[in-house]
Amino acid sequence: MGTADTWGRIHLIQGDITREAADAIVNAANTSLLGGGGVDGAIHQAAGPELLAECRKLGGCPTGEARITSAYRLPARYVIHTPGPVYRGGCQGEAELLAACYASALRLAADHDCRTVTFPAISCGVYGYPIEDAARVALGAVRDFLERSALPERVTWVLFSQPDLAAYRGVLEKLRSSISP
Repeated sequence: MGTADTWGRIHLIQGDITREAADAIVNAANTSLLGGGGVDGAIHQAAGPELLAECRKLGGCPTGEARITSAYRLPARYVIHTPGPVYRGGCQGEAELLAACYASALRLAADHDCRTVTFPAISCGVYGYPIEDAARVALGAVRDFLERSALPERVTWVLFSQPDLAAYRGVLEKLRSSISP
């Protein structure tokens, strides 16, 4: 579970996001914020029932925005919940909404003095976003945010599978080479 690839403040690893120590763990939530399957269900289960109780008080969250809670039993201070878009072919504003998820989560992290933030591949599970397309949007949005902000100091994607890690690694390599002299 070591670092698979890095680019400045951006890091990629394969693993289980619920076991990663960070100031903030980002949850690929649904709009109700009340838990679900995949990463969302795993985060709720690992955090314990207190997370669900706090999320109930938030009243949901629109796609592309983010909300922050305590992390309870997770190895983090916060969970930042952001509902990603359901992929419907790529022509219905999905890329803009996905980029907004990352930017909203990072703004909350910076506002709460988070030095380290850990992301999953938002919208790539049951929401059907193609992993390489999502990686391009995600890595671009985070790179753009980090160019303007000192916090967070480190952003890590914890990708569940080797193919997901390979897809992110390939996109990261293309981004690196596109700006190299």
